Amino acid sequence: MQHPAFPVFDLERFENSGHEEKKALGAEVDRICRGTGFLAVKNHGIPEPVIDAAWSKARAFFDLLPEEKQRSKAPYKGYPYGYLGPELEALAKSRNVDTPPDLKESFNGGPLRVPAGMRDPEALAFCYAETIWPAEPAGFIEAWKAYYAALEDLAVRIMRVFATALGLPESYFDSYLDAPISALRALNYPEQHVAPKPGQIRAGAHTDYGSLTILLPQAGSRGLEITTPDGEWTPVPPIPGAFVINIGDLMARWTNDRWVSTVHRVVNPPADEGGKDRRQSMAFFHQPNWDAQIKVLDVCLADGEAPKYEPVLSGPYLMAKFKATTR
Repeated sequence: MQHPAFPVFDLERFENSGHEEKKALGAEVDRICRGTGFLAVKNHGIPEPVIDAAWSKARAFFDLLPEEKQRSKAPYKGYPYGYLGPELEALAKSRNVDTPPDLKESFNGGPLRVPAGMRDPEALAFCYAETIWPAEPAGFIEAWKAYYAALEDLAVRIMRVFATALGLPESYFDSYLDAPISALRALNYPEQHVAPKPGQIRAGAHTDYGSLTILLPQAGSRGLEITTPDGEWTPVPPIPGAFVINIGDLMARWTNDRWVSTVHRVVNPPADEGGKDRRQSMAFFHQPNWDAQIKVLDVCLADGEAPKYEPVLSGPYLMAKFKATTR
């Protein structure tokens, strides 16, 4: 069953299917990723208690007084993890668009472990930097880590769908993902008691940087919009029991732009409602191993076609993207 005009993919059905049905389901995902790059995934297998615990602890953290939240703030500009307070990021800058800072706050955490033998100083200082954990609420760290681990596993499973969709062996991407440098971000968009500045919205128009993003939006929430192939903005509905998945820049690069890293944004609540529309979400930004070489896939090149992109390393590519958006 699909929400009108928004595709919903049944992951359990794919994983329980035979070879031919997997190919057919993969072809449908390929069609979606060529068009909007956004879909919802249901029957994902992540237990509701794991999701609910992470959600409620994030909510309780954002309910703390500002001075309490600041105790786990990122220690300096450009540090990737910990609390990032309101109006400290402008995502539109990643597309060279100068806007006022976004009307949101976030808590950010990185990989749960450093792979054995990792010696790269840039990797250790950036992707594998310490998460600045809050002291409150009780149980926050345990709930966060359980959710992160579940999403890390889910991302690998979705990448297997993607491999099938591209006509590759299902396990093709596995070797790129055994030490991923993914990040989890809990986002809070507070009620707006002061009118936004001209051009200021909750999250400026941007694309995500990595292979894919797994988003858990608040039930019944509004505000997330994507650009459709005709250039119009259209809302992305939260689907009960499903995650919203979107393609990132790295996957678009990997596929030589066969797949779309779609521009999206989070707009303000309607002015006639007085900004009384707090919104929360949790986004898992999946990123291949630090030293994974991302080179245009041969299956995405026609005979004689040259790649649009030079090979890049996953980690340094991500680091450059991230640093462009922090104020």
